[in-house]
Amino acid sequence: MSETKTQEMKSDDILLEVKNLKKHFPITGGLMRRVVGYVKAVDGVSFYIKKGETLGLVGESGCGKTTCGRTILRLYEPTGGEVIFDDPELGKVHIEELDNKQMKIVRPKMQIIFQDPFSSLDPRMTLERIVAEPMKINKTLHGQALRNRVGELLELVGLRREYMTRYPHAFSGGQRQRIGIARALSLNPQLIVCDEPVSALDVSVQAQVLNLLEDLQERFDLTYLFVAHDLSVVEHISDRVAVMYVGFLVEMAETAELYDHPKHP
Repeated sequence: MSETKTQEMKSDDILLEVKNLKKHFPITGGLMRRVVGYVKAVDGVSFYIKKGETLGLVGESGCGKTTCGRTILRLYEPTGGEVIFDDPELGKVHIEELDNKQMKIVRPKMQIIFQDPFSSLDPRMTLERIVAEPMKINKTLHGQALRNRVGELLELVGLRREYMTRYPHAFSGGQRQRIGIARALSLNPQLIVCDEPVSALDVSVQAQVLNLLEDLQERFDLTYLFVAHDLSVVEHISDRVAVMYVGFLVEMAETAELYDHPKHP
């Protein structure tokens, strides 16, 4: 790594730094269900994301990009490596080393928008309960203040306050994804992992959701890890792009440079 790059890595504008991250899933076999091998979904991935930046993480299906995003948030426990996050309260913390009490402080700053807007929303909960749930769990707001905040979040993502009493089945895929975005914003996060947030949507709706994400990023100074396999979507929204292949990071560059002179086929 060049001296310039090293200096860049040490600067205070790095929000998230991932070093040699690994996530291996055990394969069991036989009557005793012994571990006979491992699926190395993520196998030594390293990158960083600057504050206010969008890093696109691309690769073919099954390359480990979604697993990488979820392991960073510790939705999956990492097998190895380091995830360093610059928390406003605790400073630079190693996510993989935090106990439950410390994770409770850090987790609101790191949120996720899931890929499937149909399965990621509980069909038995109203919009009000879905969007309010993170704030209830973290005890940030109560009563009328909580209800007002839910209304504000729905309007922020282009939905009406009156929809609070409705259930997810009453909405289209694009509207459901907006609900997921409102839920992710509810705790005022710094980092949002966007796990293929438009891949399940119609092409006509994809642009609307991408424009919404860009507007929200500018308004709240958000940082995105944007996971996708659609190269045109990544080119539109990303500042830099990292390319994954069978669990490894094989290439990373500024968006224009990578699309003009790709090193990986």
